[in-house]
Amino acid sequence: MVVPRAAVKVFTEFARTCHALDPEGMNSYLELIDYRHRVEAIYTTVRGAEPSAETWRRWRESRDQLFATHPQTPIEDADDFDGLAYFEHDPKWRVIATLDSSSDEETTVGHSGEGATTFRRIGSLRFELGGAEHSLDAMWLDSYGGGLFVPFRDQTNGDTTYGGGRYILDTVKGADLGRDKGGLVLDFNYSYHPSCVHSPRWSCPLAPPANHLGIAIEAGERL
Repeated sequence: MVVPRAAVKVFTEFARTCHALDPEGMNSYLELIDYRHRVEAIYTTVRGAEPSAETWRRWRESRDQLFATHPQTPIEDADDFDGLAYFEHDPKWRVIATLDSSSDEETTVGHSGEGATTFRRIGSLRFELGGAEHSLDAMWLDSYGGGLFVPFRDQTNGDTTYGGGRYILDTVKGADLGRDKGGLVLDFNYSYHPSCVHSPRWSCPLAPPANHLGIAIEAGERL
């Protein structure tokens, strides 16, 4: 099959925010599109269900199945994979964030390996957690169709979670819990590690200094 040059560009843009360092040809791009479709389907199911430990458990099981069976899995040796590790579910980690869209500036985010990704900082997501106010920069992937990306670091990094932080929202990949009461849902029970945690083949954007939370987020994926 001959894929048009314009289509190659589209696939490359979709793969951009977290990319394999050694792509294996055109088929890998097509597999990646399928992988993204499956991730989006998992989150669509979550958005259509009531927030609960059971909904979260089904999300976990779906991710484990995807990681164990898909050719674009970030897992280095899927044959030995027996599931991702998580903190216990706790509803206190689900918050509604409001977007303060007071800024619009270009920012470059460094990767865990080679490369960097250019975003637009479109504002801050502000929310209350543990009786205190917090914020995370909201970054827009300023290419092709665009997308909202929110990574974060916290006090668990380097101990029970990856030192480079985790992701809470990435609409380019379909990792999006939707809106509620006029704000964006940030449920840290659904936070997850970037692909580079599972294999050095991947180079992923990491949380900038503004997205360092001064508390321990003992929720979501862990080491």
